[in-house]
Amino acid sequence: MQRSDFRFFHRLRVRWAEVDMQKIVFNAHYLMYFDTAISDYWRALALPYEEAMHALGGDLYVRKATIDFRASARMDDMLDVGMRCARIGNSSMVFEGGLFRQDQFLVGCELVYVFADPATQTSKAVPQVLRDVLTGYEAGEPMRTVETGDWAALGEGAGALRRAVFIEEQNIPESLEWDENDAMVLHAVARNRLGQVIATGRLLHAEDGVSHIGRMAVHRNLRSGGHGAAVVRVLEEAAKARGDREVALNAQRSAERFYARLGYAVHGEGFEEAGIPHIEMRRPLQP
Repeated sequence: MQRSDFRFFHRLRVRWAEVDMQKIVFNAHYLMYFDTAISDYWRALALPYEEAMHALGGDLYVRKATIDFRASARMDDMLDVGMRCARIGNSSMVFEGGLFRQDQFLVGCELVYVFADPATQTSKAVPQVLRDVLTGYEAGEPMRTVETGDWAALGEGAGALRRAVFIEEQNIPESLEWDENDAMVLHAVARNRLGQVIATGRLLHAEDGVSHIGRMAVHRNLRSGGHGAAVVRVLEEAAKARGDREVALNAQRSAERFYARLGYAVHGEGFEEAGIPHIEMRRPLQP
């Protein structure tokens, strides 16, 4: 196997606890490496695994796992675990993995999964939409779309995600989450290829040429996948198209570095909102 055989990689560093008395990675840990990588592979597909499988009406069960040892990894090695969907049968899927230290191929893996009914664990045909997601990803196709619209069109999906993130996860009082702006402003949602909403945000009306992005939320299982950034960029383009000169947002301090990477700079002093530390950040819109 070569690195060029894979679109997807999961990076990890070998830990002390994974090395045996021969000062190499204990053989059983390689299967854990590949299992960790395939969990990240589902995130690369923009699929929150549990919710996606529920929507598809089944689940995946390992039928066979084969490891091919070629060379050993050692303590503190930085490893890249490649993963790809190699074949899809009627009810089975074959994934191939390759573990690399830089360009050196160390260990290979073949994982055979069966799509099955969770209640009976009897096999079912792999749904066409899942086939399309897997083959599309391996072909380099995008795994999400971003659309804009009003609350009537997007509110059901956007509202469900905001409830999960702000009310259930962050314990923000429900009375503070919903306001009259929702019915009047532009909303954006990112969807995966199952149609599930995985990120959302809204763009308020501008004041003195400064518009405001708010209610940014990303599915907790899919953060750091670029979905929030995609929503921000779409809302920025909408603000620019209507002639706004600057975009502002009230960032939770835990997300400050995320917005800084998108070109936003701190504006003013920090403050608390709903008991959570925030900071205003702004970004000029280029003509």
